[in-house]
Amino acid sequence: MLHLPELHERPVEDCGEGKFITSSTRMDFPATQPKPAADGKIIYYPPGVKEITDKITNDEVVKRLKMVVKTFMDMDQDSEDEKQQYLPLALHLASEFFLRNPNKDVRLLVACCLADIFRIYAPEAPYTSHDKLKDIFLFITRQLKGLEDTKSPQFNRYFYLLENLAWVKSYNICFELEDCNEIFIQLFRTLFSVINNSHNQKVQMHMLDLMSSIIMEGDGVTQELLDSILINLIPAHKNLNKQAFDLAKVLLKRTVQTIEPCIANFFNQVLVLGKSSVSDLSEHVFDLIQELFAIDPHLLLSVMPQLEFKLKSNDGEERLAVVRLLAKLFGSKDSDLATQNRPLWQCFLGRFNDIHVPVRLESVKFASHCLMNHPDLAKDLTEYLKVRSHDPEEAIRHDVIVTIITAGKRDLSLVNDQLLGFVRERTLDKRWRVRKEAMMGLAQLYKKYCLHAEAGKDAAEKVSWIKDKLLHIYYQNSIDDKLLVEKIFAQYLVPHNLETEERMKCLYYLYASLDPNAVKALNEMWKCQNMLRSHVRELLDLHKQPTSEANSAAMFGKLMTIAKNLPDPGKAQDFVKKFNQVLGDDEKLRSQLELLISPTCSCKQADVCVREIARKLANPKQPTNPFLEMVKFLLERIAPVHIDSEAISALVKLMNKSIEGTADDEEEGVSPDTAIRAGLELLKVLSFTHPTSFHSAETYESLLQCLRMEDDKVAEAAIQIFRNTGHKIETDLPQIRSTLIPILHQKAKRGTPHQAKQAVHCIHAIFSNKEVQLAQIFEPLSRSLNADVPEQLITPLVSLGHISMLAPDQFASPMKSVVANFIVKDLLMNDRSTGEKNGKLWSPDEEVSPEVLAKVQAIKLLVRWLLGMKNNQSKSANSTLRLLSAMLVSEGDLTEQKRISKSDMSRLRLAAGSAIMKLAQEPCYHEIITPEQFQLCALVINDECYQVRQIFAQKLHKALVKLLLPLEYMAIFALCAKDPVKERRAHARQCLLKNISIRREYIKQNPMANEKLLSLLPEYVVPYMIHLLAHDPDFTKPQDIDQLRDVKECLWFMLEVLMTKNENNSHAFMKKMAESIKLTRDAQSPDEPKANEKLYTVCDVALCVINSKSALCNADSPKDPVLPTKFFTQPEKDFCNDRNYISEETRVLLLTGKPKPTGVLGTVNKPLSATGRRPYIRTTGSETGSNISVNSELSSSAGNRSREQSSDISETGVSENDENPVRIISVTPAKTEPVKNKEINSDQATQGNSTERGKKRTATASGTENIHQKPEEKNVDETGPSLAAKTRRGRPPKPEPQGTTAKNEETNKPPVRGRKRAAVSQESPGSLEAGNAKAPKQQDTAKKPAAAQRQIDLQR
Repeated sequence: MLHLPELHERPVEDCGEGKFITSSTRMDFPATQPKPAADGKIIYYPPGVKEITDKITNDEVVKRLKMVVKTFMDMDQDSEDEKQQYLPLALHLASEFFLRNPNKDVRLLVACCLADIFRIYAPEAPYTSHDKLKDIFLFITRQLKGLEDTKSPQFNRYFYLLENLAWVKSYNICFELEDCNEIFIQLFRTLFSVINNSHNQKVQMHMLDLMSSIIMEGDGVTQELLDSILINLIPAHKNLNKQAFDLAKVLLKRTVQTIEPCIANFFNQVLVLGKSSVSDLSEHVFDLIQELFAIDPHLLLSVMPQLEFKLKSNDGEERLAVVRLLAKLFGSKDSDLATQNRPLWQCFLGRFNDIHVPVRLESVKFASHCLMNHPDLAKDLTEYLKVRSHDPEEAIRHDVIVTIITAGKRDLSLVNDQLLGFVRERTLDKRWRVRKEAMMGLAQLYKKYCLHAEAGKDAAEKVSWIKDKLLHIYYQNSIDDKLLVEKIFAQYLVPHNLETEERMKCLYYLYASLDPNAVKALNEMWKCQNMLRSHVRELLDLHKQPTSEANSAAMFGKLMTIAKNLPDPGKAQDFVKKFNQVLGDDEKLRSQLELLISPTCSCKQADVCVREIARKLANPKQPTNPFLEMVKFLLERIAPVHIDSEAISALVKLMNKSIEGTADDEEEGVSPDTAIRAGLELLKVLSFTHPTSFHSAETYESLLQCLRMEDDKVAEAAIQIFRNTGHKIETDLPQIRSTLIPILHQKAKRGTPHQAKQAVHCIHAIFSNKEVQLAQIFEPLSRSLNADVPEQLITPLVSLGHISMLAPDQFASPMKSVVANFIVKDLLMNDRSTGEKNGKLWSPDEEVSPEVLAKVQAIKLLVRWLLGMKNNQSKSANSTLRLLSAMLVSEGDLTEQKRISKSDMSRLRLAAGSAIMKLAQEPCYHEIITPEQFQLCALVINDECYQVRQIFAQKLHKALVKLLLPLEYMAIFALCAKDPVKERRAHARQCLLKNISIRREYIKQNPMANEKLLSLLPEYVVPYMIHLLAHDPDFTKPQDIDQLRDVKECLWFMLEVLMTKNENNSHAFMKKMAESIKLTRDAQSPDEPKANEKLYTVCDVALCVINSKSALCNADSPKDPVLPTKFFTQPEKDFCNDRNYISEETRVLLLTGKPKPTGVLGTVNKPLSATGRRPYIRTTGSETGSNISVNSELSSSAGNRSREQSSDISETGVSENDENPVRIISVTPAKTEPVKNKEINSDQATQGNSTERGKKRTATASGTENIHQKPEEKNVDETGPSLAAKTRRGRPPKPEPQGTTAKNEETNKPPVRGRKRAAVSQESPGSLEAGNAKAPKQQDTAKKPAAAQRQIDLQR
């Protein structure tokens, strides 16, 4: 059916002579004579038109056809006479002569005539033959190709043809044809092929009208016709003809209701039924879906459920393709698919957990666009990204970070705190690539939102934690991590390219806002850089010396040290050697490097030097130069890019503004007091690394002003800065000197202890007449000491101690009388005040009595005095060691008058143990420390007070790691196996790992160290450990299986770390050491059979452990061990000891870990060597209700690599005295028999083997173990046997009458001895009340006999 619209305007007609005639100007001509047609009908031509046949020329045909075109153009549907008259002509124009005419002008004019004929004769066409109609429309379609060239002279006629066809909808006639689809396909293809960017909007509109009428008024769209439209959406075609894509897009939008079922059918055939042969576009279905969705989501209403089906395909590649598609659909900016189709969204999110790695990777990549375009979906994505941030695949973890950071850089509000937390976690990833991406991403966020404040204060606050986290990474062992932190600091936290004032302001407020650990990390970073500078300086000094073998060896060692500070130390060694050769050959390069590391080098000079050195080493022919990259790493680490004299001056000015109150501290988020204190601390740190930069009167004037401030910390830091930087004050700045001296004197006499220490050291460091200055402090202080006013004693004691240490020649003798008459006799041996009996084992510093603080400082004074003398000619060291030992034996109560509180006793025990350890660092005093005194010192690590154990272990580690203490002190860590607190054991194990690593590395780096292997080789700790455990006061019965288990656990605690690697056949070496000990005697008690038996028994346990853990220990040892003569006698020639001191049954029990029954307050931390077996003690309700419960611990017989992992103390909370919370320890029931008829009271510890300190008591962690019973809380009569049965360590019995001794032996009551173990003490019922627990009623059961007497001889 043809519909003829009203044509308000008709296009003009070109008559060929340059004239245009419209219907209004048409002239009437008489018709020419009719000509008979081939079928006999007479053909009437318009007036003036002669017959058109093949006999005339083409030009003539064109000329006559133009007049025909004009005639038909002007005819209306209402002209019935004319329609009838020209009907033969209309039929004639459809003849083969015209339809197949080779002349394109003829064909165009004929097509225009035919289009008008269809218009005029509508609704019925004059052509009745279907074949003829098909030929006509295919002919017309071919002519439409002329639309392509808009510059053609005939383009107006082509446009008229298109316009006429579109207006009339002429192609609708084809619906009656059987093969109309062929015509439509040809038409669509033609129109899509000719459309181009030179066409105006009218052309596109007519094309759309023409095609949309066919789609919307037909019975349906065939697949081929649909393909002709969809092919223009495929990326390849889209890129070739953008106009065709736009045309198809608008066509689909216009016909969405009609064409949607056809599209759905196509995708159903391909996606669900798998019939890819239905269309050549089957392989492009996902591209098509993406484009169709972008055009109009309604086109895919029926397709989306099919995609959900495809997401669950068994084919990974197919799932990947669907995920890629949906990622684009969900992530596109204006898409609301996720809210409109929740089932599909949830199904898509499930692909984040796909088993196929590329699918998970694609899902993660999508998240970035989704976060940026759809912030409302962040909540849905967060949980899935959390799981993927722990994905086993490195690339996925990496892309999770990229996703979050990319969104965060776009807009911080797009990422929530949880997402940023995932990035934070990945900074500790095991893979360097992931760690690097996380660290760099966070650094970029910090610079954007904190440094540049691009999104305001709220955004800055949100990411303010980043600076701390990044600096914390400096604690990691990897050199790559450290170097990246340094790079981030220089480029993002405090950009080095800022102007000096701006750079220092950035550093000033950054330092003030860092947390304590980040401050330590930053200080350590500057320290490491400064140390590397000194290494390079020493290397350059070696270049100045004449060549020699010693010089070459020293240079090699220095190069190895430098290489360790660069990434990939293995490769770095070769590059550093090459760089060293270049330095040797190029004097100018050496001078540039010397300038770079000189103390006076400015930041600008450093930048020039680095660029100059890099330019000299660059090779234009080698774009990637690993050698140059390595040298750049070195230069970046040693170049002073932040700090120089100008920078220090700027920092001081900032601090002055804070002091004056004119700085914008509050705007930067810190208080003025915090800014001043942090600024001084910053300057103090920089005074170590850049002392020369401080030398100016302006800087020192500001520091003098700080000295006068009331803040003690500020004054202390200022003194230390003077101490570090003031070497030239006396000569260059006399005015500063004259002002500084009285202030230092005042601080040394009446300042805080820390200020006094720094003041004494400052005087000693920067003044030439230090003897006079120190004497002016020493004499009045030594005369004014008064023990009756202890609060005024602390600072004088500190000053006197440091003066005697710094100037021993001048003050050692005067100090001796002070020590003898005042320190020992008047202060340490007297208790003037009575301590508070609050039952606590530890109190905060501010609650410690002044008298005890004075006594602690008195002990330190003794040590400093001896360390200054460095000789024992007067036997003062022997007396001091006996005094310290007596203090340990008496548990800190040296006078034993019971006037001192438990917490104060803990302070004094810690001071005494630390003092012995400090003296041991001096060789002359180490030699006179007896084994008994060493053992007393070692037992401090098992003290009953958590803080004593903690602080003592830290001091021990600090001294060992600096190689200041003899190797035997590392054996003390073996006793940490008995610590009931998991964290303490874990800390001890980490200390062991660090110490062993440092010692082995030191031996490798220092060839001369081979001469001192006995004091350096970690394996040589084994004899010391065996001897220490043999003299453990808890080890009284060599055949007691429980005591042997404790010994075995202590041995394995150390051996596990030592046996991690079998370096140089170390396993066999340790075994041979244990065997060699069995051929000697105990030098401490050579003639005592029981002592030797215990020693040999510990050796057999050690051999049992070594043999069970290593198959390599039976190899021949490369060297014979040397045993320390201080602890073992020389082997006797005829002495043979092949006896086994532990039975085969005992060996099996030790290795298989058969569980032993334990009391309610019995073993807490006893590892049992049974793999996978974890026996627990069933407890009653009243037991589990308290804060104390029991759990056995096991250790795998295969050897757990992490001691703390084997602990079964389930600490759910911490409480220590009033300061640290009590750990609440969960008890898991097991199938072992419950322990019945046990009391929870003060003598619980003595039931069974009450002498075993090694039986680790209830894991009160740092909590109930330090809470003692108050008098009103006692559940047992203290005058009864339970008090006498109190098990202690370290002190021999007091001399007593023979009868009393016999009585003790008869009743099995051990004497009160030494300091207590790290377990629940006798007063622990008080701790039960503190935990709101009710003790079960006492059962009428016989008490087991108390333990045998233990004794450690003390030389007096």
